[in-house]
Formats: sequence, structure tokens, C-alpha cells
Amino acid sequence: MTDSVNRRVAASQKRRRLTAAAARVLHEQGVERTTLADIAREADVPVGNVYYYFKTKDDLVRAALSEHGTHLGELAEELGRLADPRGRLKALVEAWIGQRDVAARFGCPAGTLAVELDKRADGVLDAEAGAVIRQLLEWVGGQFRELGLPDPDGLALTLVAGYQGMSLLANALRDPDVMTREGTRLLRWLDSLEVPAGG
Repeated sequence: MTDSVNRRVAASQKRRRLTAAAARVLHEQGVERTTLADIAREADVPVGNVYYYFKTKDDLVRAALSEHGTHLGELAEELGRLADPRGRLKALVEAWIGQRDVAARFGCPAGTLAVELDKRADGVLDAEAGAVIRQLLEWVGGQFRELGLPDPDGLALTLVAGYQGMSLLANALRDPDVMTREGTRLLRWLDSLEVPAGG
């Protein structure tokens, strides 16, 4: 490899580390309490280098939101390998339950960012946070649609609202068992949905 290729690869890896670190730190500390130095430390990058890749903290918040969207896309792709849409939805709920300790400590990554960003006066980044949640709603709605169930978008809203609610309560109560109990209730609900004849 040439030196310029090596530098581009190293720069890409550094940007990727900063983006992943921003997603983690912003989720754990919130936007207002997080500094660029916190993210640089988590990414093991000198703080001065952060400004080379991200001019402002808002740029890092955008990168973190993009990271959450990418993670959701990867999860959807992984779940898409399952043949049955109901099985995909149940695997999604099981993945949420698997994150119960993180949810109890910090809440839902996209949900907590959306709530925090909504309190800001500029009204820009909150829409971007909402786009990640919309991405989840669309994927879930697609699974219900594939099952042939009536009102797939309404069912998607019910499922995602259940997830957001159980994440919020697990976090507020610092009780990961909320995720387990409510996740189990969502799994039973998914099993109870009757697919129309011919669906």
C-alpha cells in the first residue's frame, strides 16, 4: 500500500472510532454533559484530532445518530435472515431483552437522545433522532405487513411504544427485570396475533 492509502485507511478508522465512541458516550452521559474530550478519550484519539473530523459537538451528535441508524440497519439485515416475519419480530424483542442491563442504566440509545434533543431550541437534531426511530417503525411495520395483519403501522407503533416504555421504566427504576417482564409480555402478544386466512 502507498503512504497516501495508508493515511486514508488510518483516517477512516479514526473517524469510525470517534463515531462509535460518540454513540456510546452520548448515550451514557447525554448531550449536555458530554464534552469532545470525553469522546476523544473513549476513542483513544487526541482531543485536537476530533476537530479535524467533526467541527462541532452537534456534528458528533449527528455521527452518533448515524451510528444508531447503521446499527439498526445491521440488526434488520441479520434478522432478515430468519424466514418468518413473526420470528423476526420476536428476535427483535429478544434482542431488546438482551440489552436489559444497558437499558436499565441508560435507557434506549435513540429514544433518550430524541428526548434530550427535543428540549433544545434549534429543532434540528431532534428531527434527525426521530428519523432513527422512524426507521425502526418502518422495519417493524414491514414485518407486520408481510404477515398480512391489518393495520401494520398501528401494530408497529404499539410494539415500538412498548419497547420505548419498558426502556424508560427500566431506566427510571434502575430495574433490568422490567425489560424481561415487559419483553416477555410483548413476545406473548406477538404470538397471540391471528394471521388472517390466506395471509
